[in-house]
Amino acid sequence: MKILAVGAHPDDIEFGCAGTLARLRERGHEVDLMTVCNGSCGSAVTGPDETVAIRSAEAAKAAALLGGRYYCAGVPDLEAVFDNAQRRKTVEIFRMVQPQLVFTHSPSDYMLDHEMTSLLARDATFTATLGNYPTYAERPAPKLKHIPHVYYWAPMEGLDIFGAPVAADLVIDISAALEKKIEMLCCHESQRDWLRAQHGMDEYVEYLKRESARIGALRGFAYGEAFRQHLGHAYPRNDVLGELLG
Repeated sequence: MKILAVGAHPDDIEFGCAGTLARLRERGHEVDLMTVCNGSCGSAVTGPDETVAIRSAEAAKAAALLGGRYYCAGVPDLEAVFDNAQRRKTVEIFRMVQPQLVFTHSPSDYMLDHEMTSLLARDATFTATLGNYPTYAERPAPKLKHIPHVYYWAPMEGLDIFGAPVAADLVIDISAALEKKIEMLCCHESQRDWLRAQHGMDEYVEYLKRESARIGALRGFAYGEAFRQHLGHAYPRNDVLGELLG
């Protein structure tokens, strides 16, 4: 199965679903990573252009740990919006990858880049199947053959914008994949430095462990990742993630 994880910024995927991706990769599935934004604001030291280059290399390194590729729609940080320009960029990448299973942000999260990415990814799973929707790419990829399964990973701290807990449909046991999740996160060295400078936070990996432990405890696992499945009209409704990983 071809799998695409779509985050707003480099390192969002690592926090959200990297353990699940690692488990899927171990079972022989193909995994690629994509971000809508290019990470341009993710540094307190380097300028936007240099930061983009650094963070792109870090994201590609993380994707390579799963044997996959990294794609970016190239939107500057804090400029993600739902319009046809960004829609076309996202749709073109979906057509290039041809995913059968898509992971992305919760529709309600603490910042709008995350929410817009969720909306763009959800839209692309449908719009990419429509042959008459043009992307105006120089060499456009063929339309997506089928609407893929879509899963939203848990929002930051498991809370929506009102501070209410977001219930999980499914919790995946990532205890055996935690080290791979950490290894992928640690590829993003510049972001760790940025968080330390911006938020006074020097516990990049420890936060990941705490959140994974909190989620895992919901189902009695040492570490877990939580998901909700998109079940709207025209979307596949069998729980393929549960079927693949149990």
